[in-house]
Amino acid sequence: MSDVQRRRVWARLNAYEPLALITVASIAGGLFLLQRLTSEVIEGETLRFDESILLALRHQGDLSMPIGPAWLTHAVGDITSLGGITVLSLMTVLITVYLLLDRRWPIAIFVFSSVLSGWLASTLLKILVARPRPDVVPHLVEVSDLSFPSGHAMVSAVTYLTLGALLARTQRYPSTRIFVMGAGVFLAVIIGLSRIYLGVHYPTDVFAGWCAGALWALGCWLISKQFISSRPVDDSVETAAGDSK
Repeated sequence: MSDVQRRRVWARLNAYEPLALITVASIAGGLFLLQRLTSEVIEGETLRFDESILLALRHQGDLSMPIGPAWLTHAVGDITSLGGITVLSLMTVLITVYLLLDRRWPIAIFVFSSVLSGWLASTLLKILVARPRPDVVPHLVEVSDLSFPSGHAMVSAVTYLTLGALLARTQRYPSTRIFVMGAGVFLAVIIGLSRIYLGVHYPTDVFAGWCAGALWALGCWLISKQFISSRPVDDSVETAAGDSK
């Protein structure tokens, strides 16, 4: 490595050091929050709160009827499908292919592996906690797996936030980076809320899913920021060739 390259690497690390420290602190705080929430759920301390929220979203005379107009229930059903495995798989594959075609194969491979490993982490957490689905209100969609954390909330947060954070690194303008990240956050939030409205998850399931998904996306972003190039491979080769002259 030439002296010029060493200076560039050192300057880059110094530039990101405060941001990296803030990110690490956020991850540590999020892990503590997730651990406390999981502990409270296992001990049953959150059940009264969870059930009160689910009951508040239904007509007291008929718990199978959610509050709000009929079109809202239909819209929520459409929104929740955005967090399904089929839609998320298509989204991940399409963006990965786009990055590969754009000659950004390091970040393309990292995006795909980050999302896939996040899905596996969600499944492992469900098995470890083994919380059954809520039965205080009728479910408005068919479900069969375990409840904590919400798979839709966590996997959609893992997918949309990771894709948003890593895809934002490929954008030239701050406005587009902000939009991409904001879109990812917005989708993760409304998908999680839809699971509560449909009665298939306790609120704490969704909170835990958001927390775990955001932590995963934040960790992946930190790793990619330090070690994964977001530039096209051709540009990286040209830059390295220029530095060696």
